[in-house]
Amino acid sequence: ARGRCPEAAAQAEGMVEKEEGGPGGISEEEAAQYDRQIRLWGLEAQKRLRASRVLLVGMKGLGAEVAKNLILAGVKGLTMLDHQQVTQEDTRAQFLIPGGSLGRNRAEASLERAQNLNPMVDVKADPENVENKPQEFFTQFQAVCLTCCPRDVTLRINQICHKTSIKFFTGDVFGYHGYMFADLGEHDFVEEKTKVTKPPPGGEDGPSSKKAKLDLSETTMVKKRVVFCPLKDALTIDWSGDKAKAALKRTTTDYFLLQVLLKFRTDQGRDPSPQNYSEDSKLLLQIRQDVLNGLGVSSDLLPDEFVRPCPSGTPPTTTSSSLMASKVTASWSVWAPTELWEGGSVMPPPRNLGCSVCVSPLPMWFC
Repeated sequence: ARGRCPEAAAQAEGMVEKEEGGPGGISEEEAAQYDRQIRLWGLEAQKRLRASRVLLVGMKGLGAEVAKNLILAGVKGLTMLDHQQVTQEDTRAQFLIPGGSLGRNRAEASLERAQNLNPMVDVKADPENVENKPQEFFTQFQAVCLTCCPRDVTLRINQICHKTSIKFFTGDVFGYHGYMFADLGEHDFVEEKTKVTKPPPGGEDGPSSKKAKLDLSETTMVKKRVVFCPLKDALTIDWSGDKAKAALKRTTTDYFLLQVLLKFRTDQGRDPSPQNYSEDSKLLLQIRQDVLNGLGVSSDLLPDEFVRPCPSGTPPTTTSSSLMASKVTASWSVWAPTELWEGGSVMPPPRNLGCSVCVSPLPMWFC
């Protein structure tokens, strides 16, 4: 951001010399490793990252990308949790899994390569099912990131995190469609704004002299707070109210497509597959009818074309993972106003859903 790099760099150099070996200080090795990002968001944010443990659930293609970004960012520890075994698809989409790993646990197969990315991060693999984890398990982490989870599991874990002030993120990729949601509870940050100077009394006459002027050379820091809503509130909006109807015009169809895809995963225990196109497309159309009717909106909001097959290609795993990981790291920075949700189609319904982001380069989910 404007004007922060020199100060952050000087601060980093000074703090390393002053606090090396002390509580909260960072070593010269860490300062060299994380120099670029310290210059971006400052030493204090890097120290908060360094003191944070993150739980990442789901080690498919998206989970591997998120893990890579968080490990390179320098969190204190990352626990990769996944009870599924490596499939043939994983060998093509998940770069942390070495060859010859078919049938192994996905998290354990990813551990060695993940740890080699950054030896200063404590990386662990947990082969258990997240559905069997008690509430106490999640309280050891400062942030929880979910991928590949059914809707009811996601809602349960979000509720635990919301009540215990744990930063919560969830996201997924369905072919060419991807989404990310963040719930940080009450999040304080500072925003850099250009100073407005008022003309002195008794100055020049005329209308122009009475207007406030922007001084682009001077900025001021404004403290702000954002209150995030739980995922349940974001997904169970009553669209019959006047405010919701007005917001409906600004709401991307991706929001409703997400509801349909999550319902499909919950009902079928899997995601739509191109191998089952004929059957899955009929199921999706029926689910669309049920879901949109339940939300009180017309099924025309999501045209039938959303089930058509798409050309083969690479899903937006890198885009979605970069978005998700960047929001996790930004959540520990005081410089986190728009960084927390810019980059996609924002869903603007009531109760501040600026925390909810959908990214959909193409509206098709078959690939």
